[in-house]
Amino acid sequence: MTDRPVPAVSFHDVSRHFGEVRAVDGVSFDITDGEFFSMLGPSGSGKTTCLRLIAGFEQPTAGEVLIHGRSMRGVPPYERDVNTVFQDYALFPHMSVADNVAYGLMIRKVPKAERRDRAEAMLGMVKLSGLGARKPGQLSGGQRQRVALARALINRPRVLLLDEPLGALDLKLRQQMQIELKALQRQVGITFVYVTHDQEEALTMSDRIAVFNNGKVEQIGRPGEIYEHPATAFVAGFVGVSNLLQGPAAAAIFGSSSPVSIRPEKIEIAEPAAGPKHGHWSAEGRVREATYLGATSRFVIDLDRGGELVVVEQNRTATADETSAALGRRVRLFWPEGATREVEAEGERA
Repeated sequence: MTDRPVPAVSFHDVSRHFGEVRAVDGVSFDITDGEFFSMLGPSGSGKTTCLRLIAGFEQPTAGEVLIHGRSMRGVPPYERDVNTVFQDYALFPHMSVADNVAYGLMIRKVPKAERRDRAEAMLGMVKLSGLGARKPGQLSGGQRQRVALARALINRPRVLLLDEPLGALDLKLRQQMQIELKALQRQVGITFVYVTHDQEEALTMSDRIAVFNNGKVEQIGRPGEIYEHPATAFVAGFVGVSNLLQGPAAAAIFGSSSPVSIRPEKIEIAEPAAGPKHGHWSAEGRVREATYLGATSRFVIDLDRGGELVVVEQNRTATADETSAALGRRVRLFWPEGATREVEAEGERA
């Protein structure tokens, strides 16, 4: 029997309280060595506090944090084999880009020639070759973020912590950096622990995602698992857009009042006279809202038997006028049985 690999980071029933506030409340999980692991959740959900517990900026009220099998109880930040990238970059404005990148090596008294060579190599890795002589103020936001990444990686930490590092960038640059960050993580092969409230970032880059809510972890899984098989109503609503049918509306369709999640893109709109489809649930209703969004259109249908469903369709041929014309129309909806997920209601998870 082979020994199980030691996780890069482990949380063992960890809590962090600030007075009466339970910022982190009995959290346990393992992060695999070399994994891109994202902690996703709304503001105040506990994800950033968990990152600070790994970094050593906070100490647990209860429980234990381990890095590569070693307890971090009482270990100061500078003795932990981790480094952190912040949203505001935290670069030294008076120093050149190369000196910013090499700063950690200078603190460790690495010889100047080696510092220069390693800084140049790291700038090449983050696609900033030839910009080492510039000051941070002469760079774009995306370039400054790359400098911050290079500075964090040059000391070769075993775990890199990233605290919403793309939050200050515009949408197009943020999407570009998502691809580059994942490629960089594969290249360097170290563990990335990424904090974000942006579901797209988490789904795009992560090997696994932990979804946080009110200081607890609601679900951990691969992006496809989190999106396609949400464990709770909160996960279904926070990760992507989801319909939630429960109570009488759910009972009328499924024979049970338990909460059920259905993704809007899984639902097909048909004429009211359409016959049944094998392996599909169906419901009838009337279009209350019809919104043209360019690549897609969004419809809200009031169901005859109570509740509502949101449907998102790709506009392969439909025009804005055709979308508007659907308003008030009676329709029949179909969705595959496999697209229906029973979930825990809000507040059920202890």
